[in-house]
Amino acid sequence: MNDTIISYGGIEYKKSNNILEDAKIIIESAQSFAYLAINYAITQRNWLLGRRIAEEDLGGEARAEYGKSVIKNLSKELTDLYRKGFDASNLYKYIEFYQAFRNLDAVSLKSLSWSHFRILLQVEDKQARDWYSKEAITETWSTRTLQRNISSQYYERTLLSQHKQLVKDEMHQITQPLQDKLEFIKNPMVAEFLGLSQNTDFTESKLEAAIITNIQKFLM
Repeated sequence: MNDTIISYGGIEYKKSNNILEDAKIIIESAQSFAYLAINYAITQRNWLLGRRIAEEDLGGEARAEYGKSVIKNLSKELTDLYRKGFDASNLYKYIEFYQAFRNLDAVSLKSLSWSHFRILLQVEDKQARDWYSKEAITETWSTRTLQRNISSQYYERTLLSQHKQLVKDEMHQITQPLQDKLEFIKNPMVAEFLGLSQNTDFTESKLEAAIITNIQKFLM
């Protein structure tokens, strides 16, 4: 048997003596591929929307009401066209996202979800925010782990501690139950972005299958 793993458009294929393990490679590779593609598109879309709105002449503080009017009208028109995700509060969040991450690099864009970035925006200090961003990528933190670490001031405690490894080990132990490999599948934003119907009875397996089925159409 040829145990070599071959990539078909980003999805891995392997033929060995263990058909179950080969099937798992295909399925989990497809899940990862779907996550990366959808995550990249959602995050880049929101960054670009934030940039475009920020570059519009909203009048500054002297014409605050004019700026609010622009956002309000744009929100209504986008919501009429694309349903959820474009209320005024979201548009302001997209602007904040662009302003906080003006030089968004490809690694961050592909590794962190929009939900990660929303959490990172809670951190006002740029140095701390950049640190959390880097750690989230390196350690593959889930959004729940990231939120927990920010809320518990993990960055500040790490800086002050003389035993940094102990702080890190404790963090890993506490957040281990918060790590979820299929977090992206459970995120309703993914279904919304793909145009899938909102259904409270939509099981994880059905949503996962729908995502994989829609990969080709989505990328086109």
